[in-house]
Amino acid sequence: MDRWVGKVAVVTGTSSGIGAAIAKDLAKAGMVVVGLARRVERTEALKEELPESARDRLHAVKCDVSKEEEILKSFKWVEEKFGGVDVMINNAGIGRQTDLLEVGNTEMLREVLDTNVMGLVLCSREAYQSMKKRSVDGHIIHINSVAGHKVINFPKMNIYTGSKYAVTGITETMMNELRNAGTKIKVTSISPGAVKTEIMPEAMRNGNFPMLEAEDISEAVLYALGTPPRVQIQELTIRPVGETF
Repeated sequence: MDRWVGKVAVVTGTSSGIGAAIAKDLAKAGMVVVGLARRVERTEALKEELPESARDRLHAVKCDVSKEEEILKSFKWVEEKFGGVDVMINNAGIGRQTDLLEVGNTEMLREVLDTNVMGLVLCSREAYQSMKKRSVDGHIIHINSVAGHKVINFPKMNIYTGSKYAVTGITETMMNELRNAGTKIKVTSISPGAVKTEIMPEAMRNGNFPMLEAEDISEAVLYALGTPPRVQIQELTIRPVGETF
C-alpha cells in the first residue's frame, strides 16, 4: 500500500458495514479518504474509531449515489479540495423487500437499479475522468456479490440479483474500455457471500447462518490495491466457511 500513501480514495456507502470498514482501513493505511453517504453524520462518527493520526484523513460528504447531480457535486468538491481521485471504491448498494412480480413495486425496483448499477457507473465515470485528466494509473473497485454470478433461490431477492449480474458485466466492459484507451487503470470486482451488515435480514444476522465480517471484505480491498502495477485482480470471490448459497 506504500504507493497509495497520501493519495485520494473515494468510497461510497460509508455510513455502515463494508463501506465504513473500507474507509477506516484506507485512512489507517495513509490514504486521504472521501466517504460518500446519505447518512453523512455516521461517516463523520467513524473518525472516533480511528487512531488520532488518521482522523484528519477521513472526510465525510453527503451524497446519494442514485442522484447524478449529487455525484457531480461531490466529485467537483473532491477536485477542488484535493485535486482529483486516485482510487474509486464503489460500495454503495441497497436491497428492497419485495418480489420481482409484486404489484406496485416499481419505485423500489428503480431505487435498487439507480443505486447498485447507475450509481456505480456514474461514480466510475467521474473517477476515470479525474484519473485521465491527471495521467494517474488509478484503481476502480466494485463491491459486487456472489449473487452477481449465480441466481440464489432466496426470498425477496427480486432485482438485486440482476443488479449484481450487471456489475459483473460492467466490470469486464470497463476493463475493455480502459485497455482500449491505452490506460493502466485497474478494475476489480470483489464478490462476497453473506456479510453481517444492515442489508442482511435481522434473523440471519442474529442466527447461526455462516457470515463474513465487513472487515474481511476491507482486507480484500487492501490486498487488491496492494498488488504490483503489473497485476490486476479482475474477480475475487469471498465466502464464509459453511455457506450453502
